[in-house]
Amino acid sequence: MVLLQLPPIFGFSQYPLVSPLVQGRGKAESRNLRLMAQSIPSRTQKIMESISVSGEVGGAGGAYSYNALKRLDQLWSSICSAQTVVQEPRQVVSCVQDTFRHSEGNEKALDAFDVLVCGGTLGIFIATALSSKGLRVGIVERNTLKGREQEWNISRKELLELVEAGVLVADDIEQVTAVKFNPNRCGFEGKGEIWVEDILNLGVSPAKLIEIVKRRFVTLGGVIFEGSNVSSICIYEDAAVLQLAEGNILSSSLLIDAMGNFSPVVKQVTFALLVSVVPSRLFKPSWWPTKLSFTLATVWLEVPLTGLNYVLQMRCGRKPDGVCLVVGSCARGFKYNSSSDVIYSSSSVKKVGTSEAQYFWEAFPAGSGPMDRTTYMFTYVDPQPGSPKLEELLEEYWDLMPHYQGVSLKDLEILRVIYGIFPTYRDRLCKNEALTVFRGMGDYLKWNYSCTSINYGYVLFDSDTLQFLVNRVDSPLPAAFNRVLQFGDASGIQSPVSFGGFGSLTRHLQRLTTGIYDAISGNFLDSYNLSLLNPYMPNLSASWLFQRAMSAKQQSNVSPDFINELLHANFQSMQRLGDPVLRPFLQDVVQFVPLAKTLGLVMLTKPQLLPSIFKQVGVPVLLDWSGHFFMLGCYTLLSSFADPIIRPFLSSLPSKMNYEWKRRLEAWKYGAGLDYEL
Repeated sequence: MVLLQLPPIFGFSQYPLVSPLVQGRGKAESRNLRLMAQSIPSRTQKIMESISVSGEVGGAGGAYSYNALKRLDQLWSSICSAQTVVQEPRQVVSCVQDTFRHSEGNEKALDAFDVLVCGGTLGIFIATALSSKGLRVGIVERNTLKGREQEWNISRKELLELVEAGVLVADDIEQVTAVKFNPNRCGFEGKGEIWVEDILNLGVSPAKLIEIVKRRFVTLGGVIFEGSNVSSICIYEDAAVLQLAEGNILSSSLLIDAMGNFSPVVKQVTFALLVSVVPSRLFKPSWWPTKLSFTLATVWLEVPLTGLNYVLQMRCGRKPDGVCLVVGSCARGFKYNSSSDVIYSSSSVKKVGTSEAQYFWEAFPAGSGPMDRTTYMFTYVDPQPGSPKLEELLEEYWDLMPHYQGVSLKDLEILRVIYGIFPTYRDRLCKNEALTVFRGMGDYLKWNYSCTSINYGYVLFDSDTLQFLVNRVDSPLPAAFNRVLQFGDASGIQSPVSFGGFGSLTRHLQRLTTGIYDAISGNFLDSYNLSLLNPYMPNLSASWLFQRAMSAKQQSNVSPDFINELLHANFQSMQRLGDPVLRPFLQDVVQFVPLAKTLGLVMLTKPQLLPSIFKQVGVPVLLDWSGHFFMLGCYTLLSSFADPIIRPFLSSLPSKMNYEWKRRLEAWKYGAGLDYEL
């Protein structure tokens, strides 16, 4: 058998040529090597499979297994690869033009409540607060209702909000606090450090906290349906009816969706549009409705006699505007473990696969032992093909974390591995999503929709088409249906730069409890009035710019160190301006005057950063942000000066008007960040 061919060329011997047989063998061996490489477990897999983990619990961060990591990576890959197209959502919520008490299902209902909460990990807090006001409340949770092992980091001031809302008593705070620590550091790659006190300086045990709140909830008369999955929700004129996968039927006056970022209800949204005719050559047929309802997906005619329902899909089928990816671990073996890092950057932008990422860190002492410490590495990305997977980030984490903390990985005992994805949406006018609905209808029509008081849209006619130009509000998410309200992560109430909803929950809990109680007492449970509970908040929308500035952007022509330079300049300016500026920002509260002072000082002291800011963020985003910044100023003025004038007259108003004005005053206050007190 001839294996090598050595024909001379011009009398000189050439290198041996491999015969086709050997070439075939080489390809087979190469394939085998690739298969072997694929079968070799990653360092992350080895670490995670060597750790004994308890059962998964509900809520973000409630799973620690390697299989759960792979499932989440698959979800993340599907988000990144998805095209921004309209897809028909799974119809979880349906509406019936009838009363439930006269239907056949009324006799089959297992129980009736004032409020049903779907999703118990964060939902237990609003459920308990409402129960303390005398309402009958039930919770539906697909798992066992218990908290995760990993602690939540929060300040005592924020935890006291739970006491004011009637969820805890003061003595409970000490029981649920696993660890306390100070001081807290902010730093950016050798550019100096800022030290603060009492910021995220408590480690609260979710397991103990939820167990205490759960006991209080049951004592107040609450009912918990554990191990129950939501099958469908039917909205009647007098009730929201929940069908469980097990076949049980529950009814309530109001249903609260606390099922998180990927709630099936969030994927299906309905807006009510009030139509007003602008004088023109408009042809208006006699059957033209006075109210249009539609959710954001495929358009079809649903109720031709009573109006037209245009069903569109709001979030399913389109990517989030930004995502925070988080990985980390809780480990034992840290000798120096008395302080925390609120935000720290130890490097500039790094290449990760085909994308780039700017890594940030948080680190907190853990309550499980004096040498136990939790470290998080997080980054903000646009969900695009090639974005790093969580497992890829964890591989980076094992390399970078020891250098960041000044330890050796082999000296640490990994107790658990932490990971999560936190999508964020921002409100915007979607000019590219105009929908052709009719043909041959006329010239022009204008409408204002009633979900929030400051958003507008248009219905444009030409000679043969009618189009909707949708102003889509995603954060916070307005109520989509009568008798259904989003809460917690499902509502988008958290800051775009945060990767946890517990802090925002505590800040808004008392406002939401009072508002929901008023809505049920007055029977103001239509989508318009419920949307007043999740209103537009310009301080949240203004925070979107910070996430954008902290995201590594490919081909932006800025220095890899730009993000660290910008953040250091901002934090240095806030430190110079004092606690009234720095402390609210560190707790995800944006206020007009502190923000204006900070931006002004940065422009005066670091004008060389301005060109890079335009390159990094982009002019359209800056223009969009300017509108929210202007509204932040307006809300500040309204809350500071108009609120004291209006509030004394509220008691003399009719009940519905009283409810609406209370919600507007709250929106001004919370939307300006003026609920925050030092």
